[in-house]
Amino acid sequence: MLINIDGNNLYAEYYNEFEDRPTIVFLHDSLGCTALWRDFPKQIAELCKCNILIYDRLDYGKSDSMPTYVRPVNYLELEAAVLNTILEKLKIENAILFGHSDGGSIALIAASKYPQRIKMVICEAAHIFVEEITLNGIREAVVAYQNTNLPERLQKYHGNKTETIFKAWTETWLSSDFKNWNIEYLLPEIKSPLLFIQGEKDEYGTLDQVRNTVSSVSGKAEKCIIPNVGHTPHKEAPETVLDKIVAFIKAND
Repeated sequence: MLINIDGNNLYAEYYNEFEDRPTIVFLHDSLGCTALWRDFPKQIAELCKCNILIYDRLDYGKSDSMPTYVRPVNYLELEAAVLNTILEKLKIENAILFGHSDGGSIALIAASKYPQRIKMVICEAAHIFVEEITLNGIREAVVAYQNTNLPERLQKYHGNKTETIFKAWTETWLSSDFKNWNIEYLLPEIKSPLLFIQGEKDEYGTLDQVRNTVSSVSGKAEKCIIPNVGHTPHKEAPETVLDKIVAFIKAND
């Protein structure tokens, strides 16, 4: 399905199969899209008997293109507003947000600003401030983009929008304007139950992201640090992540 937001069509997959049950909303990372979640959302949905919504942000996957790769510093806050509009349009009143990386940051922002529709938050490898390890990881990604088949691999999912999304990610985060980006001031507004999942060897963030988030929110919060795992726990340790998410949802349902 396509959801029109301010004149732009966003591609979405909405499986509304369980009456009077929450909807888990999947928010992809800085180079992700609906297709890259593969069967992970449906596995959680079946185990928890929840509905699921997965969508591509503007310029990603099957959604419309962005006019430019230039992003404002508050682009993640703007994406949280888009998420809230999507929930309104689909009349989703009991969302469980699951966000990875950029998507995790969007989930935290949305839970702080639009709490009335959000039942729980699960963030995986989210960022709440900029760290040097993050910037180093992005610099390495730029080198890989220039010297490997990474562009071709991304084009499989994003087509001719690949260059734009890659520059939007890398040039925004590496800009001098972005170095002071920080959403810690929003965290005390989060009152819904929160689970923060992170790989112990995350190449894009330290465990300070987890500690500062869990200690700052106002609601119940827990963390799950997975040993010997990097930036994408749901792909690197799927069984561990599934078990933890299912237990968290059932405990707070």
